[in-house]
Amino acid sequence: MKNKTSSKSNQGKRGTMVRSARHTLALAGAGLALASCGGGKTIPEELNTLPTYLGAISSTNYDGASDDLLTAGLGKTGLAAAAAPAYADPLKPTAAELRRNAIYANYRAVLDIAANSGYGTLYGPNVDAKGNAGSGEGKIAGSEYLAYSDDGSGNQNVTLMVQVPAGFDPANPCIVTGTSSGSRGIYGAIGSSGEWGLKNNCAVAYADKGSGIGLYTFDDDSVNLQNGVRASRTAAGKNAIFAPVLTDAQRVAMNNMPGRLAFKHAHSQQNPEKDWGKNTLQAVEFAYYVLNEKYGTLASDGKSHIVRFKPANTITIASSISNGGGSALLAAEQDSKGLISGVAVTEPQIQPKSASGYTVRQGGAPVGAQGKLLYDYFTYAALYQPCIASSAANPGRCASLAAKGLLSGADLPARQADAKARLRAFGWQPESEPLQAAHAGTNILVAVTYANAYGKFSVADKVCGFGFGTTDASGQMITMPAATKANSFATQNGIPGGVVYDNSIMDFGLYVPVGYAFGRSPSTFEDDQSLDGFLCLRSLATGVDTITGAPLSGELATQSARVRAGMAEVAASGNLRGKPAIIVHGRSDTLIVINHASRAYLGLNALAEGAASKLRYIEVTNGNHFDSFTSAVPSLIIPLHVYLNRALDALYANLKNPTGSPLPPSQVVRTVTRADATTPITVANVPAIATAPTPANAIVVSGTTVDVPN
Repeated sequence: MKNKTSSKSNQGKRGTMVRSARHTLALAGAGLALASCGGGKTIPEELNTLPTYLGAISSTNYDGASDDLLTAGLGKTGLAAAAAPAYADPLKPTAAELRRNAIYANYRAVLDIAANSGYGTLYGPNVDAKGNAGSGEGKIAGSEYLAYSDDGSGNQNVTLMVQVPAGFDPANPCIVTGTSSGSRGIYGAIGSSGEWGLKNNCAVAYADKGSGIGLYTFDDDSVNLQNGVRASRTAAGKNAIFAPVLTDAQRVAMNNMPGRLAFKHAHSQQNPEKDWGKNTLQAVEFAYYVLNEKYGTLASDGKSHIVRFKPANTITIASSISNGGGSALLAAEQDSKGLISGVAVTEPQIQPKSASGYTVRQGGAPVGAQGKLLYDYFTYAALYQPCIASSAANPGRCASLAAKGLLSGADLPARQADAKARLRAFGWQPESEPLQAAHAGTNILVAVTYANAYGKFSVADKVCGFGFGTTDASGQMITMPAATKANSFATQNGIPGGVVYDNSIMDFGLYVPVGYAFGRSPSTFEDDQSLDGFLCLRSLATGVDTITGAPLSGELATQSARVRAGMAEVAASGNLRGKPAIIVHGRSDTLIVINHASRAYLGLNALAEGAASKLRYIEVTNGNHFDSFTSAVPSLIIPLHVYLNRALDALYANLKNPTGSPLPPSQVVRTVTRADATTPITVANVPAIATAPTPANAIVVSGTTVDVPN
């Protein structure tokens, strides 16, 4: 009997052990393990697990002297130097040299580093987290981690990076996102939200959002690796930032002219923008993984680390500028896990899913247009901005538009005035007019890039006759210089080379690819900067013929449907899930139109969230999309970057103490420009965001109506 009883008892114990083992396996699969708590009891340990989408992680420690996280060892002085640091071998730059020069180029690309524009006094590496300018170089020691996010195919290869400053305080953990602006690479936000995060001892979670420096050149079949070094496509394999999916025959056919190239944002056939919010959230998850590996205690298995940091005890701010700012807003909308605590962005490229259901008014009157999608207003600008930039010696674009009935006026000045009026009616601010001509080239690059991206076209498709390549001063295609190719990771902004028009018609009816500015349209036989191609791009946005208004047919109708489907994939819902958020935008922004982006998003948010919304909108007079104009046109532009720092300060204070530090109300901040670039910008030029704006400056949201004062 005792043996039987013992047998039953042992059977019961074995059953318990089996169930316990199964439970342990289940917990491990969920990132949990069991640890002894004394008295025979066990408690679950939440284990730090590597996200499945992450590939191999590389890491580097920087001492903050010879090299660092923020300035790559260059410091305030080196970043302000007129020339980038030299390579030991310009044809074979090392990964470390490419990183250094990428930080140099990207920092200067988003900030005006002229001393009189506020660099070194109002912002810059030597200006501390409290805004005090010091005499040091502002180098920041710490660790940097890099990895790809991919599905295993090597076709996505979104670069993610986490920087952990040496001053990171585990007792007060914080994370700031730094998704790249424009089409820039992984260091694209180093001078914007990256700098703020590092100075405030936060980990910074970066993403190149699948549109980074992925340059493919046909002449030598070469690509960029994650660290920027060039390699052959074959040698790189799945480790290339980008390689176009083409047959060998297609490669040979595309290599019919020197200088042909493809790049990731335009030609990945992924429509990367649809994943910008997801990529930003993945960067945050990468940051949590890194922090928990670095600071978490070992689990009972002696190998894994226990999760120490999680959303419940960590402040995470989604931030950046331009495309990166839009990515932060999309991440907050898509944040089903509660990873993000709040949002602070400037000049976000954000596209409301609807232009109706809300009303944007300025000075009590509805604005001319609201809530248009980016490709819609960029293709419109690509028609008219080149006319505004025309001269008496080269009036071709204006004349051809007038001949097609798309412009009024008997002479060049009258036609340029009509072009400006049309852009105003389409949503641009009057404050943008002095900068319309200067933005013509940028809008054209973006219009061609996004046509390809939204339609998920191959580089071989040559949509509307356009491609990308290297050209000389006369517009003729040339081989990209070897040194330019070698250092592309450091110097390119993600849209390399220039736009080439393959359908330019020359004498005897020949078509010869040339730089778009030298393109002759087949329908006009005029040197009108490839107008036919841009009329085609415009038709893809609208679905109708730009001249006749008739619905498109055939291949063009199919291409238009693809582009418009891609546009719909990236549209924002406006629902920030109740997260506190601050959007800052410059009234003079000529690139990302405030009536279509931030103002419209504020209206859409009111429609989506109503009284639950915690979104604040700060509109800054004399603020443009590019701070570099601060020195170029000092009588018109102030550095908007100052207000990104202030917005981040305000949001961080609110997240730390919501009742003691309320978010600033929505408002217009009225800045003061300078007479010339020799006059230093001071705080008098860029007044603070008011805690209680006057009625004349208050932006009011009533129901779904947004009222902005003149």
